[in-house]
This record gives sequence, structure tokens and C-alpha cells, in this order.
Amino acid sequence: MAITSANQLELLQTAEAVAREKMIDPELVIEAMEESLARAAKSRYGAEMDIRVAIDRKTGRAAFTRVRTVVEDEELENYQAELTVAQAKQYLDDPKIGDTIVDEVPPVDLGRIAAQSAKQVILQKVREAERDRQYEEFKDRAGTIINGIVKREEYGNIIVDIGRGEGILRRNEKIGRESYRPNDRIRCFIKDVRREARGPQVFLSRTDPQFMAELFKMEVPEIYDGIIEIKAVARDPGSRAKIGVISYDGSIDPVGACVGMRGSRVQAVVNELQGEKIDIIPWNEDQATFLVNALQPAEVAKVVIDEEAGKIEVVVPDEQLSLAIGRRGQNVRLASQLTGLDIDILTEEEESQRRQAEFAERTKLFMDSLDLDEFFAQLLVSEGFTTLEEVAYVEMDELLTIEGVDEGTAAELQARARDVIEEQNRKAIENARALGAEDSLINFEGLTPQMIEALANDDVKTIEDFATCADWELAGGWTTVNGERVKDDGILEKFDMSLEEAQHLVMTARIQLGWVDPAELEAEAEEAEAGEEQEAEA
Repeated sequence: MAITSANQLELLQTAEAVAREKMIDPELVIEAMEESLARAAKSRYGAEMDIRVAIDRKTGRAAFTRVRTVVEDEELENYQAELTVAQAKQYLDDPKIGDTIVDEVPPVDLGRIAAQSAKQVILQKVREAERDRQYEEFKDRAGTIINGIVKREEYGNIIVDIGRGEGILRRNEKIGRESYRPNDRIRCFIKDVRREARGPQVFLSRTDPQFMAELFKMEVPEIYDGIIEIKAVARDPGSRAKIGVISYDGSIDPVGACVGMRGSRVQAVVNELQGEKIDIIPWNEDQATFLVNALQPAEVAKVVIDEEAGKIEVVVPDEQLSLAIGRRGQNVRLASQLTGLDIDILTEEEESQRRQAEFAERTKLFMDSLDLDEFFAQLLVSEGFTTLEEVAYVEMDELLTIEGVDEGTAAELQARARDVIEEQNRKAIENARALGAEDSLINFEGLTPQMIEALANDDVKTIEDFATCADWELAGGWTTVNGERVKDDGILEKFDMSLEEAQHLVMTARIQLGWVDPAELEAEAEEAEAGEEQEAEA
């Protein structure tokens, strides 16, 4: 097919038709045509030539030109598309490096293969433009709800027509018992929009917790207006969910507003989620209070929070245990997701047994170490003393508050406790030396003899070894693996060492060894503080 006056106008008409059908800019289609014609011309004139095609946007005339660029003599590689300054003088009066010489060449006659190749180039460019248009349209809509029509099912995944594009609802993002047929209407949450090798992909979900939050935003005007805020959501899709809400207007009950008149608002959400039961819980800044609310309908007797470990212990009456845990652990699992804490549930009887065991263990410690009778040891424990260090170094007045303890008895108690501690320290240092601990570690300020022994047992025997430790290796920590918190045991964790203390000790060791310049540390700290101040002002 030669580009003649008879079919010049058809180029523009074809570009307009394709652009209308694919909802893209006609200019992109014309550029694709120019590239395809240039590629076909190269196959006719030579692949090394720089052939370019320009289609007139008014007449449709395609102008074929050959472009040659002026380069340095030593850079001349492609004789068909480049030429030196000397060679360019026969075409230009004063040629310079980078100048171009443009010559018009005759239009090509497209054979069957060349025409097919040109068609493929145009289709590829059109597909790329269509993908870019779809990505630009949906990238800012992630996190919102969209209505669509089911087109087909592929290997359990649902392909959804969402207007000017398609979305995919994966098998694991469907609510368990849902099934769809072509042309069914469906409401989904746009979870993510990404550029994939085969084009932009709009990933949909009906199980994401934020899908339920967005449904409530649609049903409850107070949430949409910002008077009520959804603070946390936890779902067991298709079965049960918990949602924590707070009102910023004292006259509006957040739970009542979300439930609606006769349950109309929450029922609309329940119907969309295939009958998923929803517990609406008042949010509270106090974690313990919020957790008590989150574990409803179970009654809670006591809550003990370990903020550093991110764990929480809940004590419930014996008869409330199964209700607090829920069927297959559902109630406590959702409460855990809602609060972001690991929850251990104990009955009152289990907690009592544990307290008794701790009481007996501490009593035995004081009896064995301080040579006390059982009554006196129990008296110390009941007064809150848990370790020998507390007895040895507490203010004398605190011991004198114990009934039956005078100054002489208190002094004797402290002397015995200090003697035991000194003997334990001596043995710990001996064991550490036997394990290979060096004086550089033993004399390092901030480590007790028992800590040094524990480090030597873990093959940390010098100050250099200690300086290479990470803070979590010493103090322990938590790692999230596959959505679950996993405990990392620390070498010095049993000595109640915090991450901050571990960081300070390790940094002190590195400064002593000259690995870190304290001046640089101070400068970094000042920069970080200045950055925080700027963020706070913003």
C-alpha cells in the first residue's frame, strides 16, 4: 500500500476512530502511525538509516525524510545516519557538531509483511496508551469503593468491568460463600493500582477491613462529615467484625449513630457483607478500657498491660472464658487485631494459681538466701520485696515499716543480702573468666557480673564483641512474620534490660573503642531534633 493522495485522509479518519474507541488522545495514534511507517521505510531503504515520517494533521499527507547528524571525525560509526564536519560542508555553509541534514525521500510501497508489521506497531502503541490512561484514571482512586459488573471468572478470580477499565477480584479477596455470574452487579474496594508487565492492574477486595470502613462512611453522614471517626477495624470476612469509633461532638453517641434508627445503617452494611455480624465499640484512648469494650460480650475482671513487650493479660471470671475467647478464638483474635496487642486470657483461678506460685518462689528465695523462717520470708514478699537487691539497697525506713522489724533486724537483713549478692557476683566473675571473658568486658561500666557471665556464655567475651551486638540481641524484641508477632530472645533480657539501655551501652562501647565520634553523634542528634521541630511547626 503506497501512501497516495487517495488514502491520505484515511490515516486521519482511522486515527480518530481508534482514539474514540479506545478513549485515548488521537495524537498518540498518529504518532504510532508515524513510527510504524518509519519502521517500514527502514526495511525498504536500510535499517541503519535514520528515516522519519511526519503526518500532516490537516491533510493526512505523510512526509518521509532521511536525517543525518554531524559528529566528530573519531565518533563516526554509522555512515548512513552520521557524517563529519568536512562531509557536511557540501550541504551546509557552516556546519557544527550536532547539526542535522534532512532530505526528503520517496514514500514507500508497503508490502504485505511491512503492512502487517506497521499494524502491530500501531496496536502496541495504542495498547500502551490505553494502559497509561487506565493507570492515570485509577491510581488516585485506591482506597475507595467502586461499583462494577462481573465480566467473567478466571481460575477463581473475578474480572470486573469498572467503566473505563477492568479490575481483578482475587479468590482470596472474596467473602467465603460469595459466587458471581456474568453481568452481576458488584461493589468492591480498590485495594491497589499497580503497573504490571501486561499493563496496569486494578486490584479489588471485599475482605479488606477498610472496605467495611468505607461502607460505614457511605451509610453514616456523621463519619463522612468527620464528626465521628473510625479508629480501628478488624474483620473475619463473612463471619464477624469489630469496629472502634469515637465522636468529636459530645452530643452525638458514636455507637448509636452507626447503628442508626432501628439498626437501619448497620443493617445496610451487614447486607452488603453477606450477613457479617458487626460489633460497634466506643474507642477509648486508654488501652485497657478499649480492650474491655472490645472483648464484649464477655465480662473482664482485670487487665495487665506490658507495653514494652506489646502484650496484654486479661483476667476473666471462670464462666466467661469461652465467651471471651469466642468460637475458634474469633472474639479474642478480633480484639487483638483491633488493639494491636497480643492478648493472653486467664481465668481468675489460673491467675490466682500463678500468683501463689510466684509468692512461693519468692518466699523460698528469701528463706534459702537470707536464712529466714517461712513466716518472715512471706512477710517480706507480702510487703512487695521481690529480689535480694531490693532488700540489700532499699532505704532503711522502708524495712522499718514492716511490723516487728527494728533497726537491728533491718541492718542484719541488709548485711545478709549484701553478703549473698557479693558471693554471687564473685562466682559469676569466676565463671565468666573460666569461659574466656577478658578484663575489657569485665571492667566495662554498666554491666553486672551476672550480665557478663550471660554474655560469656553466648560467646561475647571482649569489649569488641560487645560493641558489635545489636540492641535487640541484648534486650530482645518482637518481629512480625507473616502477620504474626514473633519473640526474639535477648542475651540480657532476663535482667530487665530495655532497648534504650542496650543502645546506650553498645554506643558507649563503640565510642570507647574509637569506632564512633561523639561529636558526630551529637551533630546528628541536633539535626534530628531540628527536623522534628520543623515537622511539629508544619
